[in-house]
Amino acid sequence: MKKNIRYFCLLTFSTLIMAFGTYFFKFTNNFTFGGITGLAVLVARTGLVSASDFNLVASMILLVIGLFVLGRKFAAKTAYCSILLSVALSAMERIWPMDSPLTGQPMLELCFAVALPALGSAILFNIGASSGGTDIIAMILKKYSSFDIGRALMLSDALITFIGFFIFDIETGLYSVLGLAIRSFMVDTFIESFNLSKYFNVVCDHPEQICDFIVHTLGRSASVCQAKGAYSGRDKYIILTALNRVQAVRLRNFIKTNDPEAFILISNTSEIIGKGFHSV
Repeated sequence: MKKNIRYFCLLTFSTLIMAFGTYFFKFTNNFTFGGITGLAVLVARTGLVSASDFNLVASMILLVIGLFVLGRKFAAKTAYCSILLSVALSAMERIWPMDSPLTGQPMLELCFAVALPALGSAILFNIGASSGGTDIIAMILKKYSSFDIGRALMLSDALITFIGFFIFDIETGLYSVLGLAIRSFMVDTFIESFNLSKYFNVVCDHPEQICDFIVHTLGRSASVCQAKGAYSGRDKYIILTALNRVQAVRLRNFIKTNDPEAFILISNTSEIIGKGFHSV
């Protein structure tokens, strides 16, 4: 139950972050990067419908298509996030109507327009969820073809962004291109930061006390391999273990105090799959 509640809270929190960044910083500045929300900015320019309402209608249509094509299993997480995002955007438009940007600093607002949705997307991707939109189109194409989904989505985003040059002014178009360029980079950076762990290679003469500290104090495990020094020719032991950042600091300090002659290699990694980290 606790796990399900935590998962539900993460879905809600990340989706609301995306909605906040999209409405207050993206829509008000006419930034056109980013799938359905970018297209909503262009459609809103016609004056027929607001960006929030178009996003709601388009997301619901894609959601229904996805439900029939991809099945009920698809709908569970994606439907909740897609509906919440669309409803939140429409609610914000009615509660806090905005006719102009929050500040007179478009570069500052671009940073938030990219960073907040990127953070929300990273959290969703990291827990195996999606906010819907063009992701639904990608899932359908992936199911029925061998099409390069990543390239297709990138090209569609680039096309929407390019149209912004003609609908709005050059300055807005350039800001949108900049936002498109750094968005995917920020999503990847956030995901790697969430999953960042430390991989240790410890070369020592006496592995017992270090392994005891890893197992009984840190609650982790380790592998021990026998080795021989190329220069000294002496028998050595190599301890292999993976830890989170807090545990890594504790182990490094322990080795520094109790076995200062040990040789330590510490690497950053965001892809550790196995017990105690991430499942396949």
